[in-house]
Amino acid sequence: MPQGSAAPKEKMSTFATKLLAEWRRLDLPSSGDSVVVAVSGGADSAALLLSLAELIQLDKLDIKLIVAHLDHGLRKDSRKDAQWVAKLARSLSVKVDVVSGRANLKGSLPASNSRPAANLEQAARHARYEFLRKTAKKKNAKLVLTAHTLDDQAETILMRLLRGSAAEGLSSMLPVRPIAAGSDIRLVRPLLNWASRRETEDYCHSRSIEFRIDVMNDDEMFSRVRVRKQLLPLMKSFNPRIVETLNRTAILLGEDAQALSIAADRLLESATVASGISNETNSGSLDVVVLLKAPAAIRRRALREWILRTRGDLNRVEMVHLIAVEKLLTEGRGGRVAELPGGMTITRRRGRLELSDKGVEKGPLDI
Repeated sequence: MPQGSAAPKEKMSTFATKLLAEWRRLDLPSSGDSVVVAVSGGADSAALLLSLAELIQLDKLDIKLIVAHLDHGLRKDSRKDAQWVAKLARSLSVKVDVVSGRANLKGSLPASNSRPAANLEQAARHARYEFLRKTAKKKNAKLVLTAHTLDDQAETILMRLLRGSAAEGLSSMLPVRPIAAGSDIRLVRPLLNWASRRETEDYCHSRSIEFRIDVMNDDEMFSRVRVRKQLLPLMKSFNPRIVETLNRTAILLGEDAQALSIAADRLLESATVASGISNETNSGSLDVVVLLKAPAAIRRRALREWILRTRGDLNRVEMVHLIAVEKLLTEGRGGRVAELPGGMTITRRRGRLELSDKGVEKGPLDI
């Protein structure tokens, strides 16, 4: 090298280049912020952490990384994952904090559980996001990053389709959203719209990182694993780019759902005002006549939003439940009841729909 010449800058990898482009598209902070990165040890989360460190090293980002790892306590060797993640964090060329936690999910499920796999998946997800939220709050971080990819998106869409979701349920996961209702901490999925699982694996291999492989990802007791290992390969035999196709369809459905949701909010407001009363849950009752005047697509979204506001979530609420509620509108008489998962009931009474979590109460019926 000629004397006095500057050392050549390290070339940025293709994976990091794409991540930086998405980072800027999402208008995420480039300097001065603390960011929690969820790292399980698998290829996706390892690639996210490695590429963020690469961008910091190349002065493309100036953020503080906080690696968060939750041991769900579902495998005997799961503690080794936490050790591996800590070792990876220490090997990076940039300084990071590491926060580890442990949950006992199997011990928290009732022995009489009739849907062990589904409920275990749900419990794991809840524990993971609660751990990440608490970590971000403790570290004064406003962003929590997870490594969901195009493949995760496709699997989620298919699972919802099999359960019978409407367009809103089949819409793509949002790349940025509040981590919990009312929280100022944002959950960010910066790989969601462009990275495949193959790309994350290839990037890890290019960095000589042998990522962890969770044997539970091969356990077909879980519906997501069956979708991944059985359904998606079959669909790829018809369309080799089915993952990209599903993601594109989900984006289009999301745009349609957003427009319909605006109309549904207006309907919900009109039906609540027209009913003239509020029920015990303070969510308001809904006027049957106003609901029946609306198109079915808008009416169902209004009912879905009404249930969400009352329950606080839509866990296990599927299309079959919304159809049951709709039947209360069209059957022409009161006293009929639609039951929701978790014990809540919706009753038609005096030209109104009323939602209660205290069981069915007797009252005057429609004629």
